[in-house]
Amino acid sequence: MNKKNYISLANKSANTQIKELSKIKKVFNNSFIKAVDSILSCKGKVIFAGIGKSGLIARKISATFSSVGIPSFFCDPAQALHGDMGQIEKKDLLIIFSYSGNTSELTNMIKYANRFRIKIIGIASKPDSLLLKASDIKLILPKVREADVTGMVPTSSTSITLLLGDCLATTVMYQKKFSKEKFKVFHPGGNIGNSLLLAKDIMVSGKKMPVINYKKNFKEALKIMNQKKLGIVVITKNKFIKGLVTDGDLRRELKNNSINKDLNKLMTNTPLVVNENMPASKALGIMNEKKITSILVVPDKDLKKSNKRLKGIIHIHFLLQSGAR
Repeated sequence: MNKKNYISLANKSANTQIKELSKIKKVFNNSFIKAVDSILSCKGKVIFAGIGKSGLIARKISATFSSVGIPSFFCDPAQALHGDMGQIEKKDLLIIFSYSGNTSELTNMIKYANRFRIKIIGIASKPDSLLLKASDIKLILPKVREADVTGMVPTSSTSITLLLGDCLATTVMYQKKFSKEKFKVFHPGGNIGNSLLLAKDIMVSGKKMPVINYKKNFKEALKIMNQKKLGIVVITKNKFIKGLVTDGDLRRELKNNSINKDLNKLMTNTPLVVNENMPASKALGIMNEKKITSILVVPDKDLKKSNKRLKGIIHIHFLLQSGAR
């Protein structure tokens, strides 16, 4: 086979799935609304189940729900026969995936849920299937054409099942007013956590900041700078930022033997500031653009005011150590 045909075959498969996935809109009906409401009102855990490839989809959707703060886990119907069913309680919600809806391994789980009046959301393609007949809420997947050469290998069917699960998750997230800040709480590590860091997460504050009153002299400013080791001294008046003196400013005055010079004449009167809830990655971009190593952090409400209170200081080393990019 000409290797160029690989691309045309892949395109054919992709186009088939893209076309079939558009059928997902048929599922967005009253049953979908009831499913979302049931998830939102669930007082226990949202438990996902499925066998084979449907089980893999169920695992992924369960992980998505957990990652956005909705208590959830995957329960393998086969393992449930050996004791795992005890994890499912009456206040929980059971969401079962099965494209055919007639997978024999689901029978005992369905019987258990019905016996203890545990609500089931069934997701399958056959309305008269065992799963959907036993479900309180029925989400009927549209029949789709598989994207392989035989038309039999689960491709489009698994894709549309995954898409439905993701649509449930994103709709629930919207209703719960889920935000980047909340997402960060559940993803403190890794690239996602780093990308969601805010200025206030990595700034130094309190006694760690090199701050000096505007009435102090050059020697005192130099002493503070050497102690705090951030390369700057913030000049304040009545707790508001009055100016900024850098290590370079002080060194130039030392070189010129001007150690008695008034700090007010040395400082930069309008130092660059960022608000406390600015993404750390954006603060890094500003510092790179301005070629500075430290930047002042102020409360959000002070950003547009002429008088700004100092909330913290970010040094570029903190940004790089945190993994902000």
